[in-house]
Amino acid sequence: MYFTDSHTHIYAEEFDNDLAPMILRAQENNVTKLFLPAIDSTCHSKMLQVTAAFPDVCFPMMGLHPTSVKENYLDELQIVADYLADPSMKFYAIGEVGIDLYWDKTHEKEQRIAFDMQLDLAVKYNLPVVIHTRNSMDVALEMIEARRDANLRGVFHCFSGNVQQAVRTIKLGFMLGIGGVLTYKNSGLQAVVEHTPLEHLLLETDAPYLPPVPHRGQRNEPAYIPIIAQKIAEIKGASLETVAEVTSGNAGRLFGGG
Repeated sequence: MYFTDSHTHIYAEEFDNDLAPMILRAQENNVTKLFLPAIDSTCHSKMLQVTAAFPDVCFPMMGLHPTSVKENYLDELQIVADYLADPSMKFYAIGEVGIDLYWDKTHEKEQRIAFDMQLDLAVKYNLPVVIHTRNSMDVALEMIEARRDANLRGVFHCFSGNVQQAVRTIKLGFMLGIGGVLTYKNSGLQAVVEHTPLEHLLLETDAPYLPPVPHRGQRNEPAYIPIIAQKIAEIKGASLETVAEVTSGNAGRLFGGG
């Protein structure tokens, strides 16, 4: 039995003092593959250092996070494009990208443009898209629906929609990223998981953020993936082994296995 953490920021400064032990804890908990989303040019070097240090465990993505879309977003997108065009580099997804209307709507127009341009890159390089949607689920769904592009695939990271939005997401050929929020009371995610077949779910931590209960308020880390999987198993009436096998298989098919 092994698990995949499909979305984790272990290159963040919160892990500077115990990166190797933290990865070992993940492996001791059967979490054997970690997929690392990019944020912007301030993190690329560190992210790639981590993936180079742990090449059999950590697999990088490339993209511009919506909260990093500022006045210089076209310069940032050029950096993303240059990385993707470099034949010596291998990335497993375009991410994390999308729309964030929670913190600041100042650059909503630019966020939409950046998201659209990165969807183009996903099609060009035949890579899955890892989508961030905070206060923007319908916006992102509508943008993808408008494209009518069967070649687009990916995951709505930290899925925060309702059952109807989950159905729309799956119809578009995308998966749902399920993390620690599932263990929070009144999150609404339990109904989504109950109505969604395992074949459309990925496990993720979004570490160091959003730790599952009983670690809420602490730093999140990949070793906590089995807690999320156990909650899914309870909701679905399935074994932990089944959840591990199906969700890891989903990640392998989406990202190419690492």
